[in-house]
Amino acid sequence: MHRSGAGLPAGAARSVSSAALPPLAREIGRWAMVALMINGIIGAGIFGLPSKVHALAGASGLLAFAACALIIGCIALCFAEVSSRFTGTGGPYLYALEAFGDLAGFLVGWVTWLARVTALATISNVMASYLAFFWPATGAGWGRAAAMAAVTATLTAINLVGVRQAAGSIGLLTIGKLTPLVLFVGVGLFFIDTRTFSLAGAPDAASFTQAVLQLVFAFAGFEAVVVAAGESRDPRRDLPFALFVGLATATVLYILIQVVCIGTLPSLAASERPLADASVCFAGAIGGSVITVGALVSTIGVLCGVVLVAPRILYAMSERGQLPRALGLTHPRFHTPSVAILVTAAVGLALSISGTFSYLVNLNVIARLVTYASTAGALVVLRRSERDRPALFSVPAGGLVASLCLGACAWLLVASGARGLRDMGIAIACGLALFTFARRRTSTLPAAKSTG
Repeated sequence: MHRSGAGLPAGAARSVSSAALPPLAREIGRWAMVALMINGIIGAGIFGLPSKVHALAGASGLLAFAACALIIGCIALCFAEVSSRFTGTGGPYLYALEAFGDLAGFLVGWVTWLARVTALATISNVMASYLAFFWPATGAGWGRAAAMAAVTATLTAINLVGVRQAAGSIGLLTIGKLTPLVLFVGVGLFFIDTRTFSLAGAPDAASFTQAVLQLVFAFAGFEAVVVAAGESRDPRRDLPFALFVGLATATVLYILIQVVCIGTLPSLAASERPLADASVCFAGAIGGSVITVGALVSTIGVLCGVVLVAPRILYAMSERGQLPRALGLTHPRFHTPSVAILVTAAVGLALSISGTFSYLVNLNVIARLVTYASTAGALVVLRRSERDRPALFSVPAGGLVASLCLGACAWLLVASGARGLRDMGIAIACGLALFTFARRRTSTLPAAKSTG
């Protein structure tokens, strides 16, 4: 069995624990990576955002889907090249650490974790909304909180037992979520009213930008898999492959889903469960039930992926002495980052109960855009040291692609609003306090460069 974690600077290794810790196990194969990628992208967003996008942009929302897919595609190209240089755990955190040094690496790692934990909260709320289709008590109040707590606790237990069990569960859930979505598109296309696709009254620039901004949440998630590279059997080859297969699958499916929603649900802009309501329109109550089950499977699958990936970010940062060393402890039997898993689940559940969908989406997108911009910048920097860390995949016109990514991220960040930027600043300040605490507790500072 292969193990990750070799090659860390001596100081970083000692910062985790004075005793030898069991390393993470490399048990994720290529097609399991693809399943993780598709599961990470196709999740809660597509079950909740079609109505939000339609309210902002009408039928022009299809153009917003295409614009967002183009932006995310360029970002994925940057991730594909940069990820083909690394084999360690951490993803964007590891890339920023290598390209820009300790402090920048920490900030990107912390924001990457925030993106995942706010995703956990957002998706939990969508899961509870669809569960209310069958069990109205979960629609609000204590019933909603209890449902989110029960699902979070179950997925936490699965992830504590081992990465192989978690990855296997996600593979099954990915198949379970794709089946009803393909049925939704395959059946719904025959019931479309083409008159609903009028582009008259096109949205203004601000509304269109907001639509694209919210869709980043639906397309995001591809970056989650690169975080778990330290548990992949051949990450430098498998990650670029999984990125392209996952994003292409999601783009085609998303656009077709939006077409069916626009063409079959006249009240799309006001719907809380757009896919379920559209299914009821063209397939009756049975169709609505099938899609609702699919939504529940999909959201639970993504939640499982978040609980798998997010703790690995804390683990990677603790491993290098940038967070308290307890977060880098691994379970002696299961070889999973047990403390980081429990902390992530607890914070995610607290946000799930306290937050609202739209606000959490905005906060999540801000965090993701920061990590995307950092990886695009890392591509440019790492190309200058090609001999030290060669890439197995190279983006054509990589400098131009990275520049376009940075410009798109800046455009969307400006449009995200003052409140979200303020709260992200507060969250970063809390992270810096932990960073300072960890450095003071560590006798030997980690090296500025990682060998992940």
